[in-house]
Amino acid sequence: MLYLFYGPDELARTEAVRAVKAAIPPDLADLNVTTLDGRKLKLDALAAACEAFPFLTDRRLVIVEDALKGLRSGDTRDAVKAYLPRLPETTDLIFLEREDVDKRSALFTYLKKAATVREFLPKEGAELQRWLQERAKAQGVKLAPDAASLLIEFVGNDGRALVNELQKLAAYAGGQGLIEAEAVRLLVADDGESSVFAFVDALAARQLAPALVLLRELLADGEAPLKLLFMIGRQIRLLLQVKELVEQRLRPEAIASELKQPPFVVRKAVDQAGRFTAPALVQLHDRLLELDHWSKTGRIEGETALELLVAETCQSSQPRADARPRR
Repeated sequence: MLYLFYGPDELARTEAVRAVKAAIPPDLADLNVTTLDGRKLKLDALAAACEAFPFLTDRRLVIVEDALKGLRSGDTRDAVKAYLPRLPETTDLIFLEREDVDKRSALFTYLKKAATVREFLPKEGAELQRWLQERAKAQGVKLAPDAASLLIEFVGNDGRALVNELQKLAAYAGGQGLIEAEAVRLLVADDGESSVFAFVDALAARQLAPALVLLRELLADGEAPLKLLFMIGRQIRLLLQVKELVEQRLRPEAIASELKQPPFVVRKAVDQAGRFTAPALVQLHDRLLELDHWSKTGRIEGETALELLVAETCQSSQPRADARPRR
């Protein structure tokens, strides 16, 4: 049987391959499973792997990795396409793609008609919440809804990372236990990105007290002031890019593809960018660069620079580019 598995969700792709591979007894897998580098694929190597007779089992499996994306030879692609109708009935052949594929290519067009095709996209929203709950149930635990939301906020929608953290949380909760938000805060590392987003959100709303509280929480968690200036600057640059693409009437999904960002990140950024004018974002970014330079040259302490940024942004409709550090 012929398969095409592709898309950025690595965990889902891996589990789909594992499901096909399950037809082969584990102790015979080494003799009946062949993996080929699709970027260097040769027709004779593919034919030899596919036409080898299964050893002590009914089927064998051939996995070709990244051929649609990485195989440059047009002649080889045409030869592979011509060979596929002759695939032996005893062989399962999977074309496994880790990146986006050219859906206009002749090989993709053929596979779309002749193969079982599955695209694995990162889960979002309610679908991601349901998936997490199912994974928790499979671990023998329950996941509180607020804990699931916090876990997604900390980790994002990377399936592999979420499963790893869920396994750790399940071990902590014990059999038939309940994973609550406090356990997520205790055991799951927040890399600071979600807190930085909340901080920028407070700046966008000109909320002085919440912004200062979030800033002090970030500093109390051990984030270095210079690192925070860098992370805030990176977030502002993302907002500038998002705002420009929104003005071109691109949808969030298209923006995510253009910027190579997870869709859930872009949807949040679209909302946040809408709270700033484009000139305000440019001015805020320029001010960040200036404060970063002052911090690195000893003209101002890093924490003071961050507090100054908060005060300037929240006390005016736009960040004040002419303000100078207080001594």
